Amino acid sequence: MEPQRRANRRLALKLGAGALAMAGFGYALVPLYDAFCQATGLNGRTGTAEAGATGVAEARWVTVEFDGTVMPGLPWRFEPAQLKQRVHPGEPATAFFRVKNLADRPLDGRAVPSVTPPAAARHFTKTECFCFGRQRLEAGEERVMPVTFIVSPELPRELGTLTLAYAFFPSEGEEK
Repeated sequence: MEPQRRANRRLALKLGAGALAMAGFGYALVPLYDAFCQATGLNGRTGTAEAGATGVAEARWVTVEFDGTVMPGLPWRFEPAQLKQRVHPGEPATAFFRVKNLADRPLDGRAVPSVTPPAAARHFTKTECFCFGRQRLEAGEERVMPVTFIVSPELPRELGTLTLAYAFFPSEGEEK
């Protein structure tokens, strides 16, 4: 009976170690996925950069189009102040978005950015953005929010136009 007990104990230890390894992998998956998306531009994820960190390609123009949506459950109006902007790659530029809380109570929201086409996302960095944190708007409050960005000079030449879009979601725990 002793060999059977040892075999059961070894199996239990192996199963426990496997469960711990799976839990650790699950815990590490989100930051790994974020790092992968940041590096590859997958899912339209963009990075952050210091202003002026790259050279300016003054002989070249890129058109950045803007879009804004609000997801169900957040009674806000959200739109770009301008539909598009021409920029020199490598030169910091600022665009503005307008938002208004249409509810009769304060609400929190969080903006999630994306850049299309996906190949352009890795060449688009934000130096200042309202999407870096939760936004709280009082009842009826209107606000103009800036985003400062740089399109990398390494953006492939065939990508002359890209779109920066934001979707505003209710913040977690927000009553609907």
